[in-house]
Parts: sequence; structure tokens; C-alpha cells
Amino acid sequence: MADFHKPSLPGAALFETLRDDNDPAERSAAGHRIANLLVRGAHDREDRALIDRVLHLADSEGLGSIAELWSKAHPETVAGALWRLYALRTWVHHNPVQASREFSAGRAYAPVQEVLAGVVDPPGPAEVIELVDTVVRGIVTTDFDVALDRAAAFAHIVGVGRGQLEDTDPASAARLVDTARHLRAAADAERRHELH
Repeated sequence: MADFHKPSLPGAALFETLRDDNDPAERSAAGHRIANLLVRGAHDREDRALIDRVLHLADSEGLGSIAELWSKAHPETVAGALWRLYALRTWVHHNPVQASREFSAGRAYAPVQEVLAGVVDPPGPAEVIELVDTVVRGIVTTDFDVALDRAAAFAHIVGVGRGQLEDTDPASAARLVDTARHLRAAADAERRHELH
């Protein structure tokens, strides 16, 4: 994820109901609310209207405009977990060959994680993109913890693989393993009904 660049900030249209859309606390609260609505679903008409606006913004400006709201969220929150899923997916889409190469290098060192990740054999760039898209699409199901576990397993294998290759940055490999640890902790919190 060393090549990943943070997306641009969302447009003001999404936050027309906020008193001050430049207030970091308001942005954070909006990000958490949106993340929970995307994962947990709408409870009333106002929630459904916000989800419709969010999805329209995602279609017109890209998911990055929404994901930016999650970038500073604590890892063991729905918003923090979604940020990590988004960052992982974006990196894989921009670097599928590198992701496949690093995943292949890490497989021998994390066989249990490979089973959890669910990648076909052999994992080429297309298969790695398909896996990460499948994991991210899983966030709207009742099995959010499973999607987080699978993403954690994938990030762990890629991080370990990156650490095994001579031409890569060990610090970025460690960051990927940290991402895996955060995703795994979020999955555990979800199973305990403590992920908010």
C-alpha cells in the first residue's frame, strides 16, 4: 500500500444537513454514521435518504470521496475497518501484478491465512483483484466479520510476502501486517457485537 494516495475530500452536497462541513468532529461523526448505515442498513426514511445520497455520490465522484471520512477513524470501528478495506482494495486495483507477486511469496509462510483468504490457485493479478472485490462487496451482508477476516488474511499474506522479497520496503510490509492485525481485531469486535 506504499503507492496508495489518499482520495480527495467529499463534496459539500453530501453534508448539506451538517451545520459546519469544515468541522473535523462533524466530518468524523458523519463518516461513522455513513459507515454504520452501509454495513448495518437503514432504520428509517432519513437513513434511507442519506444512503441514497451516499450511493449517488459514490457513483458520481467515486467511493474515495466517502472513504476519506473514514481515514482517521480508530481501527476497531466500522468506519476504521471500512477505511482499511477501501485502502487495500484501491492498492490491489492499482498494483495487481505486485499484489499477486507478494501474495505468492507469502503463501508458504502463512498457509492457514491462505485458506481463510480464499484465493484460487495460482493467484494471478486477476484472481487477486477478484478476491479483494469479493471481500469488499461482502461488507453489505450479515457476515461482516467474515469479510474482515478474509481481508485480514489476504493483507497478512501479502505483508509477509512483501517482507520476503529483496526489492521491497520492510516498513511497508510491516504496515500491511499491521493492517491485517487491525482487520482481525475489528472482526473479533464484530463477533462480540462491539464494533460501532
